[in-house]
Order: sequence, then structure tokens, then C-alpha cells
Amino acid sequence: MMLTETEGFRWNFLPGFNFRRNPRRQAGVNTTTTTTTTTDGHYSPSEQIPQTVIVTFEQMLEVKSLCEASQLLIQREECLFGDIRKEEEEEEALTHHEEEVKKLATDRRVLEDLVLQTLRLSLSLGEVSLEVLTSAVKAVKQEDDQDQLWTQRDQTTPAWRPSGWKKLHDSTLCNLVEERMDMDNPLTPPADQVDQSTIQADIHSMGRRLKEDLLFVVDVVKSCYPPQLDICNLYGRLYHQTLSARLRKIADFGLEDKDCTFLLRWVNEYYPQILQKPELASEIDVEALGKLLPEQLLKPLEDQYLNKQQEELMKYIGHVLEEAKQKWNNGEEPTREEGCFVSHVAYDIIQLINGMVTSAEKVVGDLHKAQNLTSELEDLMQRFKIFQNDVIKQNKPNSQPIIKANLGCFEQFRDVLEKKSHLFKKDVQKNCLDVLADMERSAHTYLLKPVHEALKPQYRKLGTSDWLNKPLFEKLLVSIENELQGLQGSIVSSHQKLVGQLHLEVTAEYVRRLLKGQVRLKDKERQLKAYMTVKENAENLHSLFVKMGSDQDWLMQILIKIAEVLKLQDVPAIQMQVASLGTAYPDLSEKHVSALLKLKTNLSKVDRRTVKETLSDTLRETGSVDLSCPFFSRVHLK
Repeated sequence: MMLTETEGFRWNFLPGFNFRRNPRRQAGVNTTTTTTTTTDGHYSPSEQIPQTVIVTFEQMLEVKSLCEASQLLIQREECLFGDIRKEEEEEEALTHHEEEVKKLATDRRVLEDLVLQTLRLSLSLGEVSLEVLTSAVKAVKQEDDQDQLWTQRDQTTPAWRPSGWKKLHDSTLCNLVEERMDMDNPLTPPADQVDQSTIQADIHSMGRRLKEDLLFVVDVVKSCYPPQLDICNLYGRLYHQTLSARLRKIADFGLEDKDCTFLLRWVNEYYPQILQKPELASEIDVEALGKLLPEQLLKPLEDQYLNKQQEELMKYIGHVLEEAKQKWNNGEEPTREEGCFVSHVAYDIIQLINGMVTSAEKVVGDLHKAQNLTSELEDLMQRFKIFQNDVIKQNKPNSQPIIKANLGCFEQFRDVLEKKSHLFKKDVQKNCLDVLADMERSAHTYLLKPVHEALKPQYRKLGTSDWLNKPLFEKLLVSIENELQGLQGSIVSSHQKLVGQLHLEVTAEYVRRLLKGQVRLKDKERQLKAYMTVKENAENLHSLFVKMGSDQDWLMQILIKIAEVLKLQDVPAIQMQVASLGTAYPDLSEKHVSALLKLKTNLSKVDRRTVKETLSDTLRETGSVDLSCPFFSRVHLK
């Protein structure tokens, strides 16, 4: 029978080795022959002396040539079971055969013990050499190949076949890993971690051992194995399974909050970081390993952690709001920075939310779960809104400074809700933005109400007969500029928005007074004068507000479009202008158009109806209504 070559070793592995199919033979033989010749050129038999060096099985074990010892035993096995001659089946031969089989079985057990002992030292470089470990691995591979060979034969197999050395190899490494990860003998924790709990120290110890051993496997042990045995992934699975089993026991124990957090962080952050090291990631199939803990064990831990974090978050935010409320009750004004009132309510809350959600994402390994921390944020925003309503309602001397400071808070909250939307669930984000919008509207109304009260005397003169003849609008502009000085005190972006809101409201009031006014434009001359007046007012109002910080440029165009309607004489031209106005501002109603056209007393009812029908047709054809810039809905004509 022909024997195959295994792992780079030839069956005649020693120089000059001459194998004879003799079951009694238990050693390798190295044979050389020294010859001399006679003077007639023939060899002298007496001088042909073989020189033989015996390499015994025991000698191979002594020098730990485990692969060669395995080859020798396999050769003996082949002799004993592979090709038994009929003449050897006599009683005496069979008796001797049985003795040889027993001897071979004994030698196999000795070799097996030595191979397993070597494997148990795989991760202890100082106790076993790489050459010996490599030899032991090759012996295992040879035994596995021999097991496979026997499955293909139709002969009586030896009692020890299949030997299962590959399974023994794997179970030995499994036991080795379990011993090295033994929690009863943790590594000494570093000095900066001596304050850890017993559970934290054990987990940290196992993690360090896992990292160090896997790196050793990749850097050193891998070189002792053939690629097909995939030793790095085998060790990766063994360490993963062992760590998982230990952590399951810990998770079942019932943990304090700190230990719960530490365990989750190991499972979801620290452990993946170890496996993601380039030297490990290139050798170990991390995805195939899966989670360290199953979902049924993770969920209670995650709930415990998230509930505790949410409790702390809500408690802290509540404390921030209560502190702000207490300062207001004490009559304190917000602090100033660069001349602006500022509140740290939003900053403190945002920093905490950002930090806790970001940390929770790492701890639980899932952003969606971490977002649950902010699920009650809407309720807290409602508390903030109630607090602001109280400030507005009571209107204490420090109420205006607080509201001005709050405008900056709204900017900060909106910024984080929109630019860091990953911190929040969609419904929470939307509801919080809605609350902020309500609070901002209330704040603007509160701050601008005194301004409109002061401007009422000038408002009343708009749309009167004096409006076209006297420079009444100049007085309004002066009053507006004076009132704008009193609105100072918010941060720049918030003040700009507040000024823009006043710009919008003054423009809306101007249009309302114009449409409800008593002036009647009976002829082309007066209509042209009205056009010039409205256009000039629009430009002057725009210049003033731009100077004061408004960026609402679109408001000037509304007044100019209205002025164009007043100037035009041809009905088709008026139709086009009104349609253009309605297209730009779809909240323009027939009621607004009727009031505008009534100013032109030379237009008949039929003409006015025609213009309004054109507007209706235009709005119907344009389909959806875009109210991104609502204006005429603010112009109330009661």
C-alpha cells in the first residue's frame, strides 16, 4: 500500500531511512554501507559492513519530535493492520501480533499524552518551544488524516480508530482558554483601577486576558498551524464563548447600577474595540461571533441602565428649571454677556442631553434605544413653557430681561434639535420644536406689545385723508426707531429675529389700515399719488428695519405690488398684477382683494368681480398652497 506524504514530512523522514514491513520493528533505521574492492575490481563480501543507527520511539519522545514519533506509530499501525500475510495468521504469529498491537496502543497513549501536554502549553511560550508546538500540531494533523484513511478501507480497523485527535485538540484548547479566563484567579488590576468592584475587576481581568492571548495567537501561535486549521478563528470562538458564558452568570446575578453599566459597556463598546484592532480584525471573523449576551439577558440590563439615566436626566433638567424660576422669584436679572441677557438653561440641558445620549449609545450599542432617554423631554419643555407664561403674566421688573434671555435659549434648543436630530426620536423632536415655536411667539408678542401700544397714534392716521397730503409716515418711522432701542438686550441672532417680527407686524398693520382706510382714490391722478406714497413708504420702512437688523426683504415687495395695483388703470393689467400677488402669497383672499379694489372708486362691480375671478382661477390652477411666507392671513379685516 502506498503511503501519502503529510505536512511536508516524508515517511522515510530520516536520511537513509529504510522501512521494512516487519511488525516487530519499533525504531527507525539509518543504514549506510561501506565497501572496499579487491585488486581485480570485485567487492569483498567480508568488507561490505552495514553501519546502522537506531532511532527509537522513546528517543523521539525524549527530544519531543512528536511529528516523527507519530509517523513511526502510523508506520507500525500500517504493518500490523494494513497487510497481514497469511503465513502470519498461525497461532504463534497471531500471539506476537497481539503483543505488538498492545505495545502500539501503549505507545500511542504515551504520545497522545505528550501531544496534549504540549497543546496545553500553547499560550505559554516560555514553557514550550515553537518547534515542539509545530511538531505536535503536525502530529494531530497526521492522526486526523489517518482517521480519514481508515474510513475508506474495507478492513478491520484498530481499536483506537478513529483516534479523534482533532476533537481532543479542540477540547484541550477549550479547557486551556477556560483556565486562563478563570474568574477565581483574575489578573492583578492596574493601580488606577483598584477602586473597582469585584465584578468590574473580574470582567476587566478577563477582557485583558482575552486581548493579550488573542494577540499572542495572531503574532506567534498562528505560525505553528497550517492555514486550513484556521487557528485564529478557533481561538476567537473559544474566547468569545468562554467570556460569554462567564458574563451570562454575572448578568443573572442581579447587578448594582454601576456594575450594570460596566457590563453593558464591555459587551457593546470595549469588547468590539478589542476585536476591531487591525491585527485581530484581519484574522478573526468578528461578525460570525455575534453578541456576547443574548437579547433576553441584555434587555433587562439595558432597561435598568436607561431608566436610571433617564431618571438622572429628568431630575437634573428639573433642577435647572427650578433654579431659573427661583432666581426670577427673587427678582434677579439674567447675567449679561457682551451687553446681552443670557440664560444658561438651554446650554446646561443641551450639554447633559448630548453627553448622556452619546454615552448611552456606546453603552447599549444602539442609537434608537439611547434616544429613549429624551422621550420625556417634551414634558420638560412644557414645564419651561409654563414657567415663561408665568413670567409674562406677572410682568415683574425682571420679566423682560428673562424673556430676552430666553430668546437665546430657543435658538440653542432649536439648533440642537435640528442639527443633532440623532439625539431624539422623530416625534420628540417635532413636538419639542412645536413647543419652542409657541414659546417664541409668546415671547415676541410680550416684547412687541408695548411697541405697538406706543405706535397706535401713528397707526390711526394711516389710511386717512391726511395720509396722502402730510408726511405722517415720517413720524411713524421716528417712533419705530425709538421703540426699537428698547428691544435691545437679546443675543444678535435672536434680536434680529425679533426685529424681523416687528417688521412683519408693522407692514401687516400698514396694509390693514390702508385697506380699511377712509381714503378714496377717485381718479388716475390720486391713484398715481397713492402709488408713489405707498412705494416711498415701503422703501423707507425697509431701509429703517434693515438698518436695525431685519432680514425680511420680501416685505417691501408686498407693498410695492399693492402700490402697482393702485396705479394701474387697465382691467387686464390689474388682473395680472393681482394674480401675481396671489401666486406669490397664496393666503391673499377675495376679501383682501375686494378691499384693495374698493380704494379705486372708478372700478365697476363687474370689473372687481372679474379681477377676483381671475385670482380664484389662478390659485386653483397652481394647486397646492405654499404658506412658507404667510402675510395676508395676518391682515385681519373685521
